[in-house]
Amino acid sequence: MWGRPLGGPASEARLLHSLSGVHCYIPMQWIQKPTDQSLADALAASLCSDSPFRGPVAHSATILAPLLIRRGISDPDSAQRFLSPSLDHLHSPELMTGLRAAVDRLDAAIERKEPILIYGDYDVDGTMAVIILKTAIELCGGTSDFHVPHRIREGYDMRDDVIERAAAAGIRLIISVDMGIRAFAPAETARCLGVDLIVTDHHLPGSDGVPNALAVVNPNQKGCEYPCKQICGAGVAFKVAQALMCRRLDSKDHTKLLRSFMKVVAIATIADAVPLVSENRVFASLGLDALRKAVNPGLKALLETAQISTSRPPSSGEVGFRIAPRINAAGRMDVARDVIELFSVKDVTRARELAAKLDQLNTDRQEEERRILRSVEERFAEDASLADAYCIVIDGDGWHRGVIGITATRIVERYNRPTLVISRDGDQAYGSGRSIRAFHLLEAVESCGNLFSRYGGHSHACGFAMPAANVPELRTRLDQFARTRLKPADFDPILELDGDLDLAEVTPELYHALQLLEPYGMGNAEPVFASSRVELTAPPRILKDKHVKLKLRAGMSLAGVLQHSAVEDSSELAAAAILATPRCHPDASSIRRSEKNSATAAGYLVPSDEDRVRRMRVTFDALGWHMADRLQKSPLLAGDPLDIAFSIGNNDHPEYGGLELSLRDFRVPGK
Repeated sequence: MWGRPLGGPASEARLLHSLSGVHCYIPMQWIQKPTDQSLADALAASLCSDSPFRGPVAHSATILAPLLIRRGISDPDSAQRFLSPSLDHLHSPELMTGLRAAVDRLDAAIERKEPILIYGDYDVDGTMAVIILKTAIELCGGTSDFHVPHRIREGYDMRDDVIERAAAAGIRLIISVDMGIRAFAPAETARCLGVDLIVTDHHLPGSDGVPNALAVVNPNQKGCEYPCKQICGAGVAFKVAQALMCRRLDSKDHTKLLRSFMKVVAIATIADAVPLVSENRVFASLGLDALRKAVNPGLKALLETAQISTSRPPSSGEVGFRIAPRINAAGRMDVARDVIELFSVKDVTRARELAAKLDQLNTDRQEEERRILRSVEERFAEDASLADAYCIVIDGDGWHRGVIGITATRIVERYNRPTLVISRDGDQAYGSGRSIRAFHLLEAVESCGNLFSRYGGHSHACGFAMPAANVPELRTRLDQFARTRLKPADFDPILELDGDLDLAEVTPELYHALQLLEPYGMGNAEPVFASSRVELTAPPRILKDKHVKLKLRAGMSLAGVLQHSAVEDSSELAAAAILATPRCHPDASSIRRSEKNSATAAGYLVPSDEDRVRRMRVTFDALGWHMADRLQKSPLLAGDPLDIAFSIGNNDHPEYGGLELSLRDFRVPGK
């Protein structure tokens, strides 16, 4: 894990590691997430008795139910919607303020054969939004072109000169995607030139409202009652496309087309790190499932280049760390038009050429990122004030503007503090910021609004331009602002646990039940469990000098395995604890026959004593990423007991596959 350096806001010492890739352990506080156990017990009983949840869910109901409760799901109907996302769960587009006016104008343009210009951002969210809207317009019989700004030459958001050129070319309708909510001057330019402007965006509007456009479609604008406020820019574009296709196409085509669009919406939703709940969960779940059956030549080439298997739906992690970086690399390092072409091209050879180009650009991006991070390390070594700042503002000459955002992310991962990384170019400066959970970055930036030429963003990310001379004042004011909002405890690394789980309870049935919670991401984190005093059965293995593989099994006696589920008040035993207690266990004598009959009637499945003993002897591979350095400082020996925090995964290798654990942290008891 990453954490703050020596001399940071809190007083205790921390082990450090290099920003450029050498990871060191920083002690974390393990915190159990709270759960209303009475609600969990009631939901567990429902999961077992209701027919849609038979099978693995019934086997694992007592583990799955608390996870759902912590996600705000306490009744069977809500559980079914969460565990089985469906197209029927999509909200009506008409609920979004401004959408009907936008679709009316698009419909009229298609009828009159007017050309339409789509103006989109250069990141994954923006380019996917362009693809969605362009495809929908053309399916409905319209004609559209697009403009994606060059990150370096044009920067973020709409520009007057682009609108002026479009007007000169005869364009009378421009629709923005993933941008425009603060484009007041471009909106006025469009109005003066007789161009109708439709703004679709998801970023937070400023205190001065929204631009004076023909229509503004943004669930975060004042007065909009759309239920899913945290939809991404491509999601907003999809809602426009959904309404447009509903109006102009036969209803029999809707379901097929909506499922087809889900693939692209899912990539954008996951890449933009919006919470994967509500409608976003529908986008991500259905879209990931559809990706394994991709037919678009460009998308297939991209999946192939990113080494994504089509034998199963890709995970949100594979989208976030393999697919999205390659798409983003086009806008970061070159021109994002290549992404639009990749998804539009029909020729397989050309699709593979474009996918290979994106792959190379991503490699170039990684090298540039490493170069900047080395410079950042040097700055921290030279400037002690950076290590004490509550909000880090770091700048450098000539840093690639397409990489500073992800560099800010890396610094936040290390120091767990809000960070702005700024590239100076002569007398101008361009920055990108990322934040931590406890700090609203856009509010902080707005408190210094007079220092910027332009800025925008949301609670955890921002982008801006400013005179380079203002950078020192920005550093001072943001740190002062952060000290009024943050306290030292906000910088402490914390590992949130979903509960205690003995390794004897890790079964294929549990893994399949947990799969129903996927896809994981913001707002729907992968469950992390703790298990005490597990046994290390073999010496640790070091992988690639960075990672560690441990072989672990349950280290408790049978009595200990069963005892963890016992209820203190034996007169009100939970059904799960009753049925987990074998006849040979001493506690069995205190269980009345009526209690056991009632528990059995609730539908819980009872593992045999022999099965539970067998589970205790199962050995699991546990992979600890970037944990090898810990073994050098504190070697482990076969037979050692460990307390572990872990998530449950599955290795699908045909010969060596099976259930495996992903270590989030481990401790040696008593140390």
